[in-house]
Amino acid sequence: MGAIEALYIFDEHNATILEHVYRARPPPANILLPLFLEHPSPRPSLIYIPNTHPPTLVFSIVQDQLLLLSPSSTDSEPLLVLEFLHRVVDALEDFLGSPLLASKIESSYDVVAQLLSEMCDGGLVSNTEPNALRDVVEAPSWMGRLLGGVGLPSASPSLTPSTNTPFSLPRPSIPRPNANTTSPVPWRRANVRHTSNELYVDIVETLHITLSPSGRPLSALAFGSIAFTAKVSGVPDLILLLNAPGGVANTISLPVFHPCVRLARWREKPGELSFVPPDGRFVLAGYEVDLLGGDYLSSFTTNAKHASNLNLPATAEVRTGLGHTGAEFEVRLTLSPRFKSSTSTSTTSSSSSSSFPRGTGLGLGGRSGSSAFNSGGTSTHPSIEEVVVNVPLPAGVQNLADLRASRGETQYAPGDVGIEWRLNSKEVATLMASSHGGSIGAVATLRASVIGADDEDDENAASSAEMLDGGVGVGVGRLEYDDDEGRGYQSTSIGTEKPKDESGLEQRSAKRVKVNKVLMPSSATVSFSVKGWLASGIRVDSLLVDAKRSRGLGSGVTPYKGVKYLTVSKRGVEMRC
Repeated sequence: MGAIEALYIFDEHNATILEHVYRARPPPANILLPLFLEHPSPRPSLIYIPNTHPPTLVFSIVQDQLLLLSPSSTDSEPLLVLEFLHRVVDALEDFLGSPLLASKIESSYDVVAQLLSEMCDGGLVSNTEPNALRDVVEAPSWMGRLLGGVGLPSASPSLTPSTNTPFSLPRPSIPRPNANTTSPVPWRRANVRHTSNELYVDIVETLHITLSPSGRPLSALAFGSIAFTAKVSGVPDLILLLNAPGGVANTISLPVFHPCVRLARWREKPGELSFVPPDGRFVLAGYEVDLLGGDYLSSFTTNAKHASNLNLPATAEVRTGLGHTGAEFEVRLTLSPRFKSSTSTSTTSSSSSSSFPRGTGLGLGGRSGSSAFNSGGTSTHPSIEEVVVNVPLPAGVQNLADLRASRGETQYAPGDVGIEWRLNSKEVATLMASSHGGSIGAVATLRASVIGADDEDDENAASSAEMLDGGVGVGVGRLEYDDDEGRGYQSTSIGTEKPKDESGLEQRSAKRVKVNKVLMPSSATVSFSVKGWLASGIRVDSLLVDAKRSRGLGSGVTPYKGVKYLTVSKRGVEMRC
């Protein structure tokens, strides 16, 4: 297995702001970057460059318009190098702040040098936990920066960068902490002290759902993330119990955990997370849920009437080919009545007990015991936030005519790739309040007519044909004088109107319908967020502090606890037509 050879960071203008070499002799940043940029965008995370000696593998990520590259001249584990780059970004954001800007890195080279030296030693990844880095990396305070600015000795050594970049960061001499200040837990800082002991759980699920024109789900996945915030003194040992309809083992698939989670406990009792948390906020676990269930495919083929009840907060239906020439389409947005906000949510429970009541979920509208957030969006009364419907349009659509929506605001300009229909939280609440209840819910519509590239030519041709058909033109009538037939020059057929060809009009109308069919949208996506509801049905049963294993918490101290639920769809619900 290979090792980390170097790390290069470039700003948004592709100028090198950091060049740190760990081992071997990788290509310099000014030679590697042009070869990397030769590949067309979008570039993959791993690119093979044979034009160097020896040939080089380049791993890359982009964060806040900063480009991070790591070259490797030997076979390396791709996930190891990419994960290291992400850990570097997390550490820089933790010490320098987010978003990560080039100016922050340039003004804190001493901190960056210490971080890179601690996270990787001789090419081998070592210490990447933020809590552990806090114990060994000496970050200058604002007083140290002030003293250093006036020429007085500060708390941390000042590594004055040279004026010519790129340059290699020197390996600073970092004072090592003694054994008394070193934490026995690698991911937790030593001697943690908090005046208010608090524990928070935030579960966020992102939806990816595709619906057929009939409304039947083709695929429905939810990707969840459990964020945990621990502000507890000492070294607490916690147990988080999760529950779900049908059991956690049958609901969650492909789980991933923070290193603090005891995997043996999870394998023995699925749904039970036993861990010693890092100090502060971190991602405890991630998972994937198939909302259709494992037997949905077999029921789909054997029973055509069977459909999974996803109970989505918002769905869209697209009707195309409307109007005389089939140039109109309509988007129908439906909001589920289950997610109608209620003023009764302000009376949610405000208990600061040591564990959550079994079977109850404290919703996103307010954490347990926090009345400041109890304005709505709890597990008993989930609420829909802003809803956005995006309707992509074919490339042949030049413009839209008579674009109108019953609710909300629409954004479209000639030549855009689609329509954005937005309903803010206030409009959603008004729409839900105006609904009469029942199983249908609140409905809003959007209607428009498409104009293709050849519509203007057809209109010009039609107007010219009408002029020639009903007006005066050369050679239209016969000019003759024949007294024998009793007709004079006044009886000529100049200006007589020919009957219109009805079959020709029908053919042109059928042709126009056929052309407009190609200009119709083929799908619509819905974006929304729901507070107090999870599509998978996962809930937190309890969060317990193991008093026997915990150290330094103090007798009789009961941490304050809370939980939030949030479901997000970023164009994740797609309705095809």
